[in-house]
Amino acid sequence: MDLNFLSLNGYGMFVWPAFLFTFISCLFLYLKTKRELQQLEDIYLKEFKQLEAIKIEVVKEKEEEKKVFSSSAI
Repeated sequence: MDLNFLSLNGYGMFVWPAFLFTFISCLFLYLKTKRELQQLEDIYLKEFKQLEAIKIEVVKEKEEEKKVFSSSAI
């Protein structure tokens, strides 16, 4: 294998560290973003479940009101 290709005609000592730095930076940002997204999804799901429970209670109350009003004699 031609090592001149990897040295990029003498510029390899500048190119490869820059490439490595860029790759590591992108990997770090990806992992950090993924972790933050997971945390925000957990927060959202907790709030959504609470809202869902409140909606269920409101629907049950409305159904009970309908039963009471529909069965009342005029």
